[in-house]
Amino acid sequence: MELIVVNSLGKVYGTRASPVFALQDICFTIEKGQFVAIVGPSGCWKSTLLKILSGLISPSQGQARLCDTPIVGPRRDIGVVFQSPVLFPWRTVLDNIMLPVDVQRLGRDKIKPRAMALLSQVGLQGFEERYPRELSGGMQQRAAIVRALIHDPAILFMDEPFGALDAMTREQMNLQLQHIWLERKETVLFITHSIPEAIFLADRVLVMTPRPGHIVDDVVVELARPRSLDVMTTPDFGRHVKRIRDHFKTNGGLTG
Repeated sequence: MELIVVNSLGKVYGTRASPVFALQDICFTIEKGQFVAIVGPSGCWKSTLLKILSGLISPSQGQARLCDTPIVGPRRDIGVVFQSPVLFPWRTVLDNIMLPVDVQRLGRDKIKPRAMALLSQVGLQGFEERYPRELSGGMQQRAAIVRALIHDPAILFMDEPFGALDAMTREQMNLQLQHIWLERKETVLFITHSIPEAIFLADRVLVMTPRPGHIVDDVVVELARPRSLDVMTTPDFGRHVKRIRDHFKTNGGLTG
């Protein structure tokens, strides 16, 4: 089942006399339950694409559809995780997680068991009444992921969610996210500039070019799950890395 369909999407900034072509002719689909990563160098407007798909800004051309409905503004069936956890310092972990529940008036009593189950799943059981300042960076990001999942969205968008973490914490978060995805099989679109991270996490990796950004390759990652960090040392993993990296030999490099 095609959950999201993107057709000929483009974004132009500036004036007609001095246009800046950010995105051009973006086309792809995502099946329900897939984990899809988008990888590209800085300046390929990956985050702009995600903002369009989240309904935060409008495209200049083309269309994106979610559940066969055009995305024309913010939607309640979309969950978003940004690079920064964006937790309110005056709210406890549980209250931060329940924010979408409060905004959408879904009923705390009804949703709280789901919140507690998710907190346990990401290793935050016992931290419900703690405040963000009492958590590490990785713990804050786990709380942000739970908040994005709490209202059971149709799709989860993640915009370089681990980019601000140190290398070891980032690896642990990759393992944690894979575990969550295998348990729940949420549909995920994950933006990153790290080739190894994209390959480790995703079923498919969409490769974007520098500006104007467009999809130059759609790489199917045929690696068995669950994946351990050791998979990064295998020849199959290396072949995927080389295929993606080869797209950028003359246009600047990517992390990893």
